[in-house]
Amino acid sequence: MARERKYTDEDLFQATKQMIIADGYEAFTFSKLASVLNVSRGSIYKYYENKDELISEFLMYEMNRFLKKFNDLDKSGDFQTQFDLIIDFIFEQSNIHQVVEIIPQIPISTTKRVEDNKSKLSEYYVDMYEQFQGFIELGRQENVIKNHIPTAVLLGMIFQTIAIPNHFGIPQAEWVSSIKEILSHGMFEK
Repeated sequence: MARERKYTDEDLFQATKQMIIADGYEAFTFSKLASVLNVSRGSIYKYYENKDELISEFLMYEMNRFLKKFNDLDKSGDFQTQFDLIIDFIFEQSNIHQVVEIIPQIPISTTKRVEDNKSKLSEYYVDMYEQFQGFIELGRQENVIKNHIPTAVLLGMIFQTIAIPNHFGIPQAEWVSSIKEILSHGMFEK
């Protein structure tokens, strides 16, 4: 049996995040998590009835952290200034798309705690979407973004380009700069 030791919520959530990103929701188990944390499964069950409770709590933690950092950004400039700031921020928080994709995988009917967490996560998601939608609207007001392109397409493009893997090891600054250029001006010579 693994030797018991105390762990913080931060330790627990970081281990959960690493495991979910590496292996996915379905492969996540308390046994594997306990092994990573060097504790018994029972020490995790003291706080969480099942993996859905833990994962939903982890998702709440991640979304709270993401939204707090996003809200702390100085978004007082024009669209181009905000665009650079927001794209840099999204790259710094690049795992958020993997985290958000987990939400629909959690069954709502496991426990009341999971149900409440999923409801709150939906609110966080709407808040996040509305903030990014406001960013797109600023671009439209400044006549920088084409009005005929749906907001959902624009936001999807932004978030999906962030998810493109850098298999060729292009330096991060060059990678981000290239993504910004493609998002801002496309790939065609004029």
